[in-house]
Amino acid sequence: MNISSNEAWKKIFDKYDIVNKVKEDGQYKILSKQIKEFREPRLMSKWDSSESLPSILEKSKINILPDSRSSYVLGNFQLYEKVPALTEHVTKMQKVEIPDFETIDVNNISSESNAINLLVISNVLDDFLEVDQNVQTFNGRMGTGEFSFVVNTRRGKENVFVKNAQCEIDGGFENEESVVILEAKNVVYPDFHIRQLYYPYRLWQKRVKKPIRLVFSVYSNMIYRLFEYEFQSLEDYSSIQLVKERNYSLQDTEINNEELLEVYHKTNVKTDDNMNNTDIPFVQADSFERVISLLEHLYENCMTTDDIAELMQFKDRQSYYYFNAGKYLRLFEKTNDENTGKVVAQLTSLGERIYKLNYKARQLSLVKLILEHKIFHEFFIDIYNNGEFPSKEIVKSKMREYNVCGESQIDRRSGSVLSWLKWIFTLSKV
Repeated sequence: MNISSNEAWKKIFDKYDIVNKVKEDGQYKILSKQIKEFREPRLMSKWDSSESLPSILEKSKINILPDSRSSYVLGNFQLYEKVPALTEHVTKMQKVEIPDFETIDVNNISSESNAINLLVISNVLDDFLEVDQNVQTFNGRMGTGEFSFVVNTRRGKENVFVKNAQCEIDGGFENEESVVILEAKNVVYPDFHIRQLYYPYRLWQKRVKKPIRLVFSVYSNMIYRLFEYEFQSLEDYSSIQLVKERNYSLQDTEINNEELLEVYHKTNVKTDDNMNNTDIPFVQADSFERVISLLEHLYENCMTTDDIAELMQFKDRQSYYYFNAGKYLRLFEKTNDENTGKVVAQLTSLGERIYKLNYKARQLSLVKLILEHKIFHEFFIDIYNNGEFPSKEIVKSKMREYNVCGESQIDRRSGSVLSWLKWIFTLSKV
């Protein structure tokens, strides 16, 4: 019987009394074969974002690290680093010049490897690092070798010893001055697992004499976000520090307030979202960037709820929230897969058309779909005229007036309304 990671971890926690063992000893070592009694270890130990942690780990504040090819260590480890919020207007981002190659389609950069290829040939990486001729020289899965480090926990620092664990490097480069380790994502996450930079860093700092530079890259919605990190102390996992960040756009991003206003005037309100008159849930998806990220991936493949959760590093309920957000905008729908018989999410014909648009047209089309809903339509013009966003209390009052959801859901979903409105106005040139 196939059980979820959360159910499997509950059974493991009960069998080995892990919560109490961690309280007593600071950490608990577990073998892969012990995990495999309940579920495949690879499905039980890799979460690129803290949002995807099984609820039993989240509740107990316990995280997991690989310490060899056949074992892991559990503890109250603080393992994730927040991805800084995108505060720069897209109109201020540096425009990337794309070489004229027939095999490059900037509207269809669907994989992390393709995103890395474009990052290199467009000279974005060179520009970001301010060093020319970064040549890719290594990537893939590698053994870490042996090293020890300390990591922050809720009650201080814990020592961890790693012996030949496995790490995967998306891109390794060398230039005249340094060696560069790149971790690339093509999904928007709120944070990332520091291990993805730290383990490769510890591996390569023993192999090379040149200084090592660490780059974390996010590609989504035709925008690259690059972050350079460093560790203040070689043997301190938690000493990670952001050095610099920069954003790059692949296409024209010149959207101004007048163009947003034009979309508003051309958009007819199609629904007031009264929950008694619709079976589509009101929005509960705070990050509109992640809605777009899911749009991009559904263009490539239909996905089950579990597939969405794995790709986006969601908990199951978040998969439903973000699918329903796309359904709310008429971008996503569900169908039965002819081959497997499973219910899968896919793009509607409208979703496919919007995906294929260039950056500017895509954003304005998404704004139009949002403004077709009465509450967004009314708040938009108020913000445009007054230059201020409504308070959360005002948003909640309007949601009650239009009866968009139950009272118990209003507070949570009002945050999504504000988040979507803020996304709209970050598009415009100021």
